[in-house]
Amino acid sequence: MESSSSSLPLNGRVAIVTGASRAIGRAIATHLHSLGARVVVNYASSSSSADQLISELNASAPPSHPTAVAIKADVSDPDQVKQLFDKAEQEFGSKIHILVNCAGVLDAKYPSLANTTVEDWDWTFNINTKGSFLCCREAANRLTREGGARIISISTSVVGSLLPGYAAYAASKAAVETMIKILAKELKGTQITANIVAPGPVATEMFFAGKTEETVKRIVDATPLGRLGEPNDISGIVGFLATDAGEWINGQVIRVNGGFVV
Repeated sequence: MESSSSSLPLNGRVAIVTGASRAIGRAIATHLHSLGARVVVNYASSSSSADQLISELNASAPPSHPTAVAIKADVSDPDQVKQLFDKAEQEFGSKIHILVNCAGVLDAKYPSLANTTVEDWDWTFNINTKGSFLCCREAANRLTREGGARIISISTSVVGSLLPGYAAYAASKAAVETMIKILAKELKGTQITANIVAPGPVATEMFFAGKTEETVKRIVDATPLGRLGEPNDISGIVGFLATDAGEWINGQVIRVNGGFVV
């Protein structure tokens, strides 16, 4: 078992996954852990879900050496983001190697731009855009410079499909995509790569919220593969980018949507 663990592609590396207590974030944290990473499961409010995931990930680890920890932090608060990185380093006694920005929100009312309130617009940008900025800024200053360091932000293929009702959400993610492309260039010489993974329709609580069965069916029919994505469809791509095999991919937006947006 020991030799098997040591041969895993992310063995010895530490990953922070924001918004990791549920859905896509949970799948990403689980997959990175299966590749050998020690994982920080960040959450903002769902402590029970985070604790359950930590219990599962640590099932085969000795109590004195956990391979996963849960850390509460609001990604829109700069002090809490700093504390997230501080605690992660303290828990594992290591520099951080991988940051996955997965924390995000979507207005399930799907208002037109004309009917979007300032409060809902600010809420969306506060988490999706400011949160990614704060985490990326911390990572840019603190990830290891010894190779294998990755910044991966989760966006959305809605940036490409431009569906009505998603103005604030798509705009908040489009800003992150631009930021990551520039960050990849600014990190020249650090051996840190920065990329975007942009899922299409994925069967999560956030996707189904506010949608009728007819709307869901219409989205499935518009997808060449004839189904919704699953969180594991996304986690595999993130895992690849996090390993040494993904090193030559940098500053890119990878749309993972079954052909829903091409």
